[in-house]
Amino acid sequence: MPYGINYATVIGAGTMGAAIAGHLANAGIPSSLLDIVPNELTAEEQAAGLTLADRKVRNRIVQTGYDRMVKANPSNLFVKSGAGLISVGNLEDDFDAAIGKSDWIIEVIVEKPGPKQALMARIEKVAPAHAVISSNTSGIPIHIIAEGRTPAFKKRFMGTHFFNPPRYLRLLEIIPTGDTDPQMVNRMKDFAENILGKGVVICKDTPNFVANRMISFIQSDVMEFAIENGYSVEAVDTLTGPLLGRPKTGTFRLNDIVGIDVMAMVGDNLYGLIPDDEDREILRGEYGSAIMKALVAAKMLGSKTGQGFYKTVVDDKGKKAFWGLDLQTAAEDGKLEYVAPKKQRWSSVGDARNLPIAERLKALTEADDEAGELIWHTLSRTMAYASKRIPEIADTLVDIDNAMKWGFAWEMGPFETWDALGVKKVVARLEAEGVTVAPWVKEMLASGKDSFYSYAGGKPVVYSPLAKDYVLVEKGPLAVSMGDIRRTRKKFTENEQASLWDIGDGVMLLEWHTRVNAIDGPMVEIMQEAAERLNGNATGLVIANDGKNFAVGANIFAMMLAVQSNMWNELEFMIKMGQEAFMAFRTAPKPVVAAPHQMALGGGCEICLAADRIVADPETYMGLVEVGIGVIPGWGGCKEMVRRRISPHMNATNVSPTPYLRQVFETVGFAKVSTSGAEARELGFLTENDRVVMNSEHRIAEAKNMVMALADAGYRPPVTRGNVWASGRDVLAAVNIEVYSMLQGGYISEYDAHVARKLGYILCGGDLSQGQWMDEQYFLDLEREAFLSLVGEKKTQDRIQYMLENNKPLRN
Repeated sequence: MPYGINYATVIGAGTMGAAIAGHLANAGIPSSLLDIVPNELTAEEQAAGLTLADRKVRNRIVQTGYDRMVKANPSNLFVKSGAGLISVGNLEDDFDAAIGKSDWIIEVIVEKPGPKQALMARIEKVAPAHAVISSNTSGIPIHIIAEGRTPAFKKRFMGTHFFNPPRYLRLLEIIPTGDTDPQMVNRMKDFAENILGKGVVICKDTPNFVANRMISFIQSDVMEFAIENGYSVEAVDTLTGPLLGRPKTGTFRLNDIVGIDVMAMVGDNLYGLIPDDEDREILRGEYGSAIMKALVAAKMLGSKTGQGFYKTVVDDKGKKAFWGLDLQTAAEDGKLEYVAPKKQRWSSVGDARNLPIAERLKALTEADDEAGELIWHTLSRTMAYASKRIPEIADTLVDIDNAMKWGFAWEMGPFETWDALGVKKVVARLEAEGVTVAPWVKEMLASGKDSFYSYAGGKPVVYSPLAKDYVLVEKGPLAVSMGDIRRTRKKFTENEQASLWDIGDGVMLLEWHTRVNAIDGPMVEIMQEAAERLNGNATGLVIANDGKNFAVGANIFAMMLAVQSNMWNELEFMIKMGQEAFMAFRTAPKPVVAAPHQMALGGGCEICLAADRIVADPETYMGLVEVGIGVIPGWGGCKEMVRRRISPHMNATNVSPTPYLRQVFETVGFAKVSTSGAEARELGFLTENDRVVMNSEHRIAEAKNMVMALADAGYRPPVTRGNVWASGRDVLAAVNIEVYSMLQGGYISEYDAHVARKLGYILCGGDLSQGQWMDEQYFLDLEREAFLSLVGEKKTQDRIQYMLENNKPLRN
């Protein structure tokens, strides 16, 4: 393993510790997960006749944490088999052996300096001299944890603060002390970015570091404002969630998830540690503090106790509803009462909801209603506070922006938001309200610079309060964004749905940029342009974008319009055009590499299968889901699954295709979708030649590198004639028997069975009298015929309409 980290030990099997071990497993790094030995038996252990000396008892605490991590939903692991890389043990029987073979030791125990310091003393005695030692503390100053240790220990000791869940939240705060070896810090930064896929922020050893310092202020401030001005819990969460480019948890739901006792403790502790913070009084705001204390006293701590700012109420019909705490009553009278949810509607929100994020925030902060007032308040106070924390908690604006984006899944950081709203305009409005910003902001404006971020010489730059000028944004060589490409690269062609870019070295990039990235005619037009250029001087093509999803399939709304208008010739042309576009990529004389992320469904999956290679994001959810709307994959998905999963086995003698065909039939017939890039490989969407790149920011660069490597190796297009195995009528008969059995067992409906038989017919290559090799076009023709047949049936049309109206499948 690069960076010298081949084995790790995680000490502390709580929610975070076990999840860190899980993410190490995602990266292929084996680890030991250790926790304390219990000092008393449970009733179940006593009944089983166990003693405190039994290994099962001694490992009970760590085993419980491990089991919880493995069973968690959403999953901490890319694939369940990854759990096999984790060995569990306890701090008495397994400590020396685990620590002694580790290259990285991570402490994730109780948030108290004393126990952490005692543990570090034990670790120092047995840790290899080369091992990195770190603490996952979320707020205790790192130098305090290292007190009493030797200079050699302090040299390799630092904070490594993961955010929960570490699989999904990219931020890793690395906190060196004044004694930490800078080379060790750089080594861990590179390791975290390239192997763990993390976005790293190097923090100063200040209270709560960067992200938690910011969020403590933000949460306290918006809570106080909401209570004072009569907002409900639901209203605040509606206005501070996806509308602002943030998670659905919003404000109060986030408090419930983190734990109200934890949030209260963090705020109380932080207050005493930041005497020079001019805004710290908000941490002890009159109303917010009163509510937090009342909830803690009543043991209403959020999700872990089932009640906090929200309470689940089940009515007589068994229907669940989430009632919100009456904030004003709780603050004024101390009564913890809940009120039924009410639909919150603001015209400003309706008008702005579907705008691009920067335009949306600008419109919302200018809105003259309750929504606009709260949104302006929280965004403006966050921006002002961030400016005043430079250089206390970070030297660069980028670090604060990245900490909030990576740690809390924000689309835009405070300074990026400020740029979008207009720096000068925001400063003037804040000053009119009596809110101060850091002096360096005014100095920047006075010097003629009116934005925090810019581009110079084709490279991104950011204003530095220390240098009093723009400096280059520090990025690794593989960190390439679509934003950078749009600002610095040449565009070959574009329309309202897609663009074709020159990304250097003769490599093109095909991007689509619609709200949901459903593949439609205008996209196919740009694909055709890309295919023509692949027959020219281009080196190759990358297919990638930065949308919420890579591609969610074909535009079924357009498909339904064609059906309702009896435009059957046009519909057939639509399917044929898609098949031809994808086959043009497959047969192009230059390499094509797809770089999917998030959802790659239906046609989005099929275009990946048509590429020569796939470079996938770790969070790639890939599947051929067409049966959910009563059709089958029609742009080569069936053909590709047969070619990839069945055909390779048929080059050997006396091999039955049945077991391999059954796997494909179940994958497509049950519309299985991978829950990660790694699972996409298990399902057969990725091959051994494809890659899963752990760091999302590296996906485009690595895809381009793959194109160039294939070109340099003398790329030749694949053979498409006589290369796909058609199993024939005997195997088809077995498939139909299986479909019949599922129907009789009540697992599928009559119409499900009808669609399944059509699918089986294609996967078997029709009712050929015997198995034989066929051309790819033969399977494409079968796909197109079956697709058009199914889409002409009423039950399929009902399924499509239901999906359009409800965004979920209909079982009819």
